[in-house]
Amino acid sequence: MNHIANRWLAPILALFLAFAALPAQAGALDGISNADAGSGVREALAKGAEFAVSSLGQQNGFLGNKKVKIPLPGYLDDAESALRMFGMGKQADQLVETMNHAAENAVAEALPILSDAIRRMTLQDAKAILTGGDDSVTQYFRRSTSDQLVTRFQPIVKAATSKLQLAEQYNNFAGKAANFGLIDKKDADIDSYVTHKAMDGLFLVIAEEERKLRANPLGAGSAILKKVFGAL
Repeated sequence: MNHIANRWLAPILALFLAFAALPAQAGALDGISNADAGSGVREALAKGAEFAVSSLGQQNGFLGNKKVKIPLPGYLDDAESALRMFGMGKQADQLVETMNHAAENAVAEALPILSDAIRRMTLQDAKAILTGGDDSVTQYFRRSTSDQLVTRFQPIVKAATSKLQLAEQYNNFAGKAANFGLIDKKDADIDSYVTHKAMDGLFLVIAEEERKLRANPLGAGSAILKKVFGAL
């Protein structure tokens, strides 16, 4: 009988402890003032934005980072070995390098847009970020800056790719590949493809920084970040 009782007692006790922890967490968050919550989230946004722009917007920021390096899209990426077989390896390398350096140049100009989104953040936004998932900072930036980033990035990317005659050949070939469903139609234009890949890389790095902060708020090096994110 004691054995049976112990078998049921352990999960019931664990469940009780789990529910008991919920009010404590809520109480910790309730102890954070609106002003501190806003300041903490703004600092977290600024920290992630500055790190992402500085790390990606430098020479080889994309090209030297396997997580964000921009490859030839879809079918063209699969066909890269064939291009090399026919002696076009140099052109393929040149196109990949140009795409990635264009992304680096574009991301280097992102900080004013991200900073403006931080200034426009409301208290409701701050609360949603605090209580959201591990990438809620990133999702806030994605919602509030994507259109402006496309507008800012695309001319910078175009200026880089227009210097390469191969870009026009890419668009012609990729357009035909898109008609056959071999690549996504939005990837059929090199400037659009690089612009969106640059944004994806930017948001990926911001998300990584956010996860680090949430996992270890005490190591954030900032009293307000420790206070606000340490209460989660």
